[in-house]
Amino acid sequence: MKTYMPSESSIERKWYVVDATGMTLGRLASEVAKVLRGKNKPTYTPFLDCGDNVIVLNAGKIKVTGKKMEQKIYFRHTDYVGNASYTSLREMLEKKPVRVIEHAVHGMLPQGPLGRQMFKKLYVYEGSEHNHAAQKPEELKF
Repeated sequence: MKTYMPSESSIERKWYVVDATGMTLGRLASEVAKVLRGKNKPTYTPFLDCGDNVIVLNAGKIKVTGKKMEQKIYFRHTDYVGNASYTSLREMLEKKPVRVIEHAVHGMLPQGPLGRQMFKKLYVYEGSEHNHAAQKPEELKF
């Protein structure tokens, strides 16, 4: 009996669309990260990128629980002395709602070259329109 080991050429990638309206940020990010890694497939291999492409729509309409709107802080530094920038979740959702979901999903993927390759298959849009109709994405429900 031999163990089946998928190769990079034998992996089939699908396209999925997720509507983020009314979904909790962390729960949405963890489910999207699972699909990007390929953990929803029986052929999952930890050292291969066997995940699917995911399109997230309505990024600005997510919700969070508790006092995270004011207390969750995003840190950024410009590499100049004293130029640390702190932004609350409420401000980020007003200015860059796409970045909120990207940041959450990126933290749930492996850190390294494999994780960066998986992250490139994530497409987040602020509105309900996307330009990936040619790929015939399927709707993904959680």
